[in-house]
Amino acid sequence: MSEMQKRVRKAIVTDAGFASRYLPITKTVPKGMLPLGNRPIMQFMVEECAQAGIEEIIIVATPEGKPVYEDYFNNGVNRIRKQLAAQGKEDRYEPVQHVLDFPKIVVITQDESLPYGNGSPVVSAAKFVEGEEAFVVIYSDDVVFGEQGDVKTMVDLYEENPEVSGVIMSQEVSAEVVDKYGIIKFKKDSDTDLDYIVEKPDKGTEPSRLASYGRYLLTPEVLSHLTNANTGKDNELWTVDAITKVAKTGTVLVGKTKGEWMTTGDPENYFKAHLKFVIDNEKYGSNVEEWIKEIKGE
Repeated sequence: MSEMQKRVRKAIVTDAGFASRYLPITKTVPKGMLPLGNRPIMQFMVEECAQAGIEEIIIVATPEGKPVYEDYFNNGVNRIRKQLAAQGKEDRYEPVQHVLDFPKIVVITQDESLPYGNGSPVVSAAKFVEGEEAFVVIYSDDVVFGEQGDVKTMVDLYEENPEVSGVIMSQEVSAEVVDKYGIIKFKKDSDTDLDYIVEKPDKGTEPSRLASYGRYLLTPEVLSHLTNANTGKDNELWTVDAITKVAKTGTVLVGKTKGEWMTTGDPENYFKAHLKFVIDNEKYGSNVEEWIKEIKGE
């Protein structure tokens, strides 16, 4: 498909919250800059977008986080490159060049006049997706490990179903944890079309075992529902509420991840995600089990 024919060209990635569960580190370092191996969480989001052919990524950050992201994705640290070249260690610069070669990245801050809520970063970036047929929204809390990221899965589904009003991703969870997530309810006689999302249902009442998380492909229609007049629970502006309203009059497809979704939204789950990444991907990952035994004195 040529550049002119691309139907999904832009993505919004959000990291504009206080991240209070991570204080004090997040008063200085954005949560999305916490590492998985030697890459920050945010880089996984950008790589997922690049895999799907996204041309422009809008990162919505805090005022403190904006300069950090701008530096990370644009600073070529030439002094380090020259020093490595002088030492014959040019290969160590390759990961930096990889970052510099990403698609266009724009970093903005959230509009302070908007209410609190995960829909507000999306509204803050609305002018950057103006005129687009559809765009991707990613919450940087949610990491997807695997050969194919969710952004490509959503883009492929949208290309195959051009009449839909959106695509959201899901992953099956166990019956023991359905009360911790937003669970998908399908429309009658369908196993693909979203009816609505049930937030943290009581165990045994869940309409499915598919949890929704921060991977959405949306059409501009959703923005008409993300307004100050449409705040929901706790007077916050929720993206899911807007998606539900779109699903009432149109079709929002539910895709199933081809990878493995893990949340990094709190320190415990972040540690689990980091540990999994290290075990599965780092050269020293095979040593982790032995290290645990050493630490426990076994």
